[in-house]
Amino acid sequence: MLSNISFQNRGGESLAGVLHVPDIGIPRAYALFAHCFTCTKNIKAAVNIADALAQEGIATLRFDFTGLGQSEGDFAETHFSSNVADLIDAAAYMAENFEAPRVLVGHSLGGTAVLAAAHQVDSAVAVATIGSPADAEHVLHLLDDDLEAIEAQGEARVRLAGRPFKIKKDFVDNVRSQSVRDGIRSLRKALLVMHSPADDLVSIDEAGRIYSAALHPKSFITLDKADHLLTREADSRYAGQVLAAWASRYLEQAGVKLEHAPYQPGAVVVESNTEDGFLSAINADGHRLIADEPVSYGGTDRGPTPYDLLSAALGACTAMTLNMYARHKKIPVRSVRVDTHHNKIHAKDCDDCETAQGKVDQFERVIAIEGELEASQRQRMLEIADRCPVHRTLHSEVKIRSRLK
Repeated sequence: MLSNISFQNRGGESLAGVLHVPDIGIPRAYALFAHCFTCTKNIKAAVNIADALAQEGIATLRFDFTGLGQSEGDFAETHFSSNVADLIDAAAYMAENFEAPRVLVGHSLGGTAVLAAAHQVDSAVAVATIGSPADAEHVLHLLDDDLEAIEAQGEARVRLAGRPFKIKKDFVDNVRSQSVRDGIRSLRKALLVMHSPADDLVSIDEAGRIYSAALHPKSFITLDKADHLLTREADSRYAGQVLAAWASRYLEQAGVKLEHAPYQPGAVVVESNTEDGFLSAINADGHRLIADEPVSYGGTDRGPTPYDLLSAALGACTAMTLNMYARHKKIPVRSVRVDTHHNKIHAKDCDDCETAQGKVDQFERVIAIEGELEASQRQRMLEIADRCPVHRTLHSEVKIRSRLK
């Protein structure tokens, strides 16, 4: 789920951002993302990484630095220090309106800015850089052909990534005055360095300098064959997924540690701690899930409820069965959607129930079939839905045998 937001930086300019929020449940943490030099918040890598983090429960804000994208201000008047200030202002805005960021992520020069800003964002416990130089001065190699003119004339119009930008001598002086690498050792936060050996804009040697300067805990991930901007969707989504998994080790919410249920081949393992309330970790034959209850029931709403999972099983089984039948019978079905709702009704209100007293569980299943089907084919598909194995299980006699281990 995306939300457009805006906030003012310390200079009074309005900066535009997009907040990615998990579709289900409340976020387990918030992250702040800094885009690359002269890029915007809408570069594909930023969008895909923020999406991947949100899918893992980490709400992520990506925003345009001053003078770029939809943000106010004059880019020519900005420099590395103003980018760092924008990051600190963004973190303050998140703390006031949502939750202070626990994770800071930066791409290219944005990662260098994140390393500098992290010292002033006390809430952050984890910092990640992607294709970033160890020092801001590295960006000057992009201006090699124009650097002499900038220093002689005080400013020059240059082309970066195919677009014209006015660069002033103040910008050059500012990046030369920075000593980001010197501060990495005193970061006091978990650090993840991600870089591609195929990056022809920022050498992987820069990643080595960042990693060498840092104290533990620190990690290094090689983004094999990726280019600097992570233009392949698979590369940026992989970076986001790895980042989310790594950050989870350092995230806690309300004292709840994000631990996983153990893997047991052929079994569904559920593990929970009494102090964690309803929150439960699930390992379904190697596939990890979380279950919880809504806040209104005393939970933290960080995952689907047990009945949500049961409804999901019915819906998934129905969709699989219908698609399999359509393939077998060569029925022109493009897609199947199943909306499943669970509730409890009074037995006396159910005309076709055997139970006469108390309440009865009822699943309402709405099936949408996309395709050029005849009316008779649609009716047959509805009949086939009742043959889904989970449907039959719910209607048949079920035995549950329990024993203590």
